Amino acid sequence: MKIVVTGGLGFIGSHTVVELQNEGFEVVAIDNLSNSSEKVLDGIFNITGKKPIFEKMDLRDKASVQNFFKKHNDVAGVIHFAASKAVGESVENPLLYYENNISALVYVLQELAALPNVNFIFSSSCTVYGQAEKMPITEDAPVQQAMSPYGNTKQIGEEIITDVAKVTHINAILLRYFNPIGSHPSAEIGELPLGVPQNLVPFITQTAIGLREKLSVFGDDYPTADGTAIRDYIHVVDLAKAHVVALKRLLEKNNADKVETFNLGTGKGSSVLEVITAFEKVSGQKLNYQIVGRREGDITEAYANIDKANTVLGWKAQSSLEESLASAWKWEQKIRQQ
Repeated sequence: MKIVVTGGLGFIGSHTVVELQNEGFEVVAIDNLSNSSEKVLDGIFNITGKKPIFEKMDLRDKASVQNFFKKHNDVAGVIHFAASKAVGESVENPLLYYENNISALVYVLQELAALPNVNFIFSSSCTVYGQAEKMPITEDAPVQQAMSPYGNTKQIGEEIITDVAKVTHINAILLRYFNPIGSHPSAEIGELPLGVPQNLVPFITQTAIGLREKLSVFGDDYPTADGTAIRDYIHVVDLAKAHVVALKRLLEKNNADKVETFNLGTGKGSSVLEVITAFEKVSGQKLNYQIVGRREGDITEAYANIDKANTVLGWKAQSSLEESLASAWKWEQKIRQQ
């Protein structure tokens, strides 16, 4: 079966390509390489012994999307990762986020809507919950006004998919993930942000390796035990495997509704200072960090209730925070030796 993975050379996309190929799927990866590299294909090959078909393409180009699906009109499913993903950057440059995250989704869905039977997995986010009133967050928690343009694009994306599924043959699963970290245990692929990292863990590893002078901790005055913000950090390989499980659910027609939603996390929240402490423990490195003011768009805490993913989807995260951080450190050390 042919599966298209948009953003297929990105952080989560590349790990999902690996898991799909390990399960015997034929994968076509699309990426515009705006936040990734073609070298990722070598890493995928080193792990699986096979390279996916790769199409360098910007999904904001409608004609390119149309031509792609004319060529690949036999797809059984699409897993859609292609999007810009940094909260802070989205606040500074909202139009980039609305163009990239919404236009690309619309153009892909327009082509899929013409096909007789297609399955769609959407890379959504816990940001759709805003600052949820109750922890842990269930899928029934209200979708609140977004705290950032990034979060808003995920909310709008979910609404678009739900509306389209009502009037087409598309079946979809919306996967709302919490905070993906880590790398493949082989250290052949991992998170490789271009420029200054927007997420905590790559900033930690780059500081530890000496690439960054110090790590900024955004705010220590949150109403949490140590004053720093709390998130649910999930290993990227666990997350990738969840996409394969969700895809199989659709392919086997086990979905209960045209559009289903699942939280993907560990069910455990960790503060920024707890992540720093855990990293120092597994790496043996002392981190140079400083407390600075809060960052616009950030919320106090978010961690998942994962009962639905465990029972309905039949998936559960396996890796601990320490294991995830150790794999991220192994990856950082490897790429700096090259």
